[in-house]
Amino acid sequence: MTAGLAESPGAGRDARHGPLIITTFGLYARGEENWLSVASVVRLMGDLGVEPPAVRSSVSRLKRRGVLESERQAGAAGYSLAPSVLETLAEGDVRIFERVRAVAEDGWIVVIFSVPESERQKRHELRTTLTQLGFGTAAPGVWVAPGNLAAETRRTLERRGLSAYVDLFTGEHYGFGDLRSKVRGWWDLDELTELYTDFLGRYRPVLDRAKASGLSPLEAFQVYVPMLTQWRRLPYRDPGLPLSLLPPGWNGVSAGALFDELNAMLSTGAREHALAVIHSDR
Repeated sequence: MTAGLAESPGAGRDARHGPLIITTFGLYARGEENWLSVASVVRLMGDLGVEPPAVRSSVSRLKRRGVLESERQAGAAGYSLAPSVLETLAEGDVRIFERVRAVAEDGWIVVIFSVPESERQKRHELRTTLTQLGFGTAAPGVWVAPGNLAAETRRTLERRGLSAYVDLFTGEHYGFGDLRSKVRGWWDLDELTELYTDFLGRYRPVLDRAKASGLSPLEAFQVYVPMLTQWRRLPYRDPGLPLSLLPPGWNGVSAGALFDELNAMLSTGAREHALAVIHSDR
């Protein structure tokens, strides 16, 4: 799953529902022959407090964007994820659920791109893609990320048809100045800290309640899908910089541990509820 599929900020009042729908398809449609019926989508989103008109509006928007495709199975109307989206989600699973942190020995990947003025939209796509991959800006037109992201970066740029505009370099930081200080300028670590603080503040109490009294499958679903929807953006905003370059006590570590514990505790019950709904509508 990936942050790159999120709704655009200008998509309207119901834009916040699109990410919930994508999370639901990513979690449960892929194991069900990449298909969910209209009835299942409406019921599952209803369990998350989304009214049917808002669900239909968000689904229509996702279809226009090429994220979902209409498909009928056994006479029932439904939706499937587009093939390109399936590939994107598969890559996103690795970053979201495994989150390999870079070490100093990984070095760096540097991206430099040049786009003709007549193709300004490609420049916007490149900046958006690099931001989604977790790159920081070292200088105008010079983007940098930990070297362990090199293979993913290459695949993503090729898949999105952007490789012709880009040069990629890998290597070490040879000089000059304090690299830890430079990292604070290349990435907005204060913003990342706030995002992790919000996640911790919102979901630590949830974990405490779940440990104390347990959650039914429905309750697990109602917590898990929004939690994962909020979380799945963070591993893209945070490229997994070496801890030696981050502030002491970096709260991204504790936020990651909280996510892992919530994922382990809630995912099975949430899946049980989702599949009960999906199979009852077939």
